[in-house]
Amino acid sequence: MKHVVTGKQENSRMCFICGLENALGLKTSFYSLENGELAARFTARDEHQGYPGRLHGGIAASILDETIGRAIAVPSGKTVWGVTVDISLKYRKPIPLGVELTAVGRIVSENGRFFEGTGEIILPDGSIAITAKGRYMKLPIEKIASDLPGAESLGWRVTQSEDDPAHLEIPEVPRQGTAG
Repeated sequence: MKHVVTGKQENSRMCFICGLENALGLKTSFYSLENGELAARFTARDEHQGYPGRLHGGIAASILDETIGRAIAVPSGKTVWGVTVDISLKYRKPIPLGVELTAVGRIVSENGRFFEGTGEIILPDGSIAITAKGRYMKLPIEKIASDLPGAESLGWRVTQSEDDPAHLEIPEVPRQGTAG
């Protein structure tokens, strides 16, 4: 199903998942969608493998953790982040290297301080490789990195690219949980 991209989230300088200056990182881009979900686009390379030709499971977990944790900003438009309280995953299929992959995350419940979300990594053929569900605490970046002089020191910015899509084709697959 084609989804309208309503915005792009920030990248940092050195984060392993989204850092644009991290030579070994994934340089993941995060896109808010009109349906309230967050889509992450990335391509795993050889340095991200566990078994030969396959993405390391811990790195896959990190991608889903960040995607769900960032999803709280989509419906609210606020600059708030999720700090992981707990996360669980189900590994269903191996994830290949060298192909563009999509992770999708959404919020399924929230209250004043916490939220819960679910997500998946979707393979190019539309099948689900990994599912996750997690619980997060809401915090502004100033609380997460209180010893730093602010988001600027992280190189935190939205970086537009010619490759940024106006729409993302995300296969209709059974998703865990729904908002509401």
